[in-house]
This record gives sequence, C-alpha cells and structure tokens, in this order.
Amino acid sequence: EVQLVESGGGLVQAGGSLRLSCAASGFRFDDATVAWFRRAPGKEREGISCISSSDASTVYGDSVKGRFTISNDNAKNTVYLQMNSLKPEDTAVYYCAAVRGPVVACLHPLYPYWGQGTQVTVSS
Repeated sequence: EVQLVESGGGLVQAGGSLRLSCAASGFRFDDATVAWFRRAPGKEREGISCISSSDASTVYGDSVKGRFTISNDNAKNTVYLQMNSLKPEDTAVYYCAAVRGPVVACLHPLYPYWGQGTQVTVSS
C-alpha cells in the first residue's frame, strides 16, 4: 500500500518560513515525479511545485516562484518544500502527490497517490 505523509505545517507570521516534508512508504521517490499542491478556503486546488527524480528538474507556479524551493532526499525517500517569505495568501492545506516516472505538465493534479495534507496558516 502506498502512503504519502506530509508534515511540517503550522502557524507562522508573514515573512516567516516553514519546511514541509513528504515521506513515502510503499513507493520509491527515486523513480517518480512528486508535486506539492495546496487548497485555500473557497479556492481551487493549485499546483505549486514539482520535482522529477529522472533529471532533478523542478517546476514552480508563478505564485511561489522565487520564494519556495522543492528538493528531494532519495536516501530518506522524502521530498521537501522550503517556504520562505510567507504571505497570508499562502494559507492553505498543502498536499504532496506522486506518480511513477516523469510526467508532462506536472502541476496538473493527475496523480494517483496523495497525502492527507498539512495545514499552513500565515498570519499578517
């Protein structure tokens, strides 16, 4: 059984930082594409970043570009999302998602495996 577990969410003031983790069991991140999505209250799910293990390429959504960094640690089978310069509009539930192999348009939510989400709240 594949399980993705996010952690690292919490409450932070605007301008602060958080690092989210996505740990997998039953699934190897060393041959996968892993993405982070978020859903804010009343808004559509938004793809914010993804990383491909095949070439370590990364993609970022415009709303987080320059502030967030995605990385992976294959030895720990974990993907991270470092979030800096957080804004109140970053408040959302953050989810990681994964699929085996490379994908095109990795910020689209076409992933078979999803975590349960972790809440990030940024106060002004």
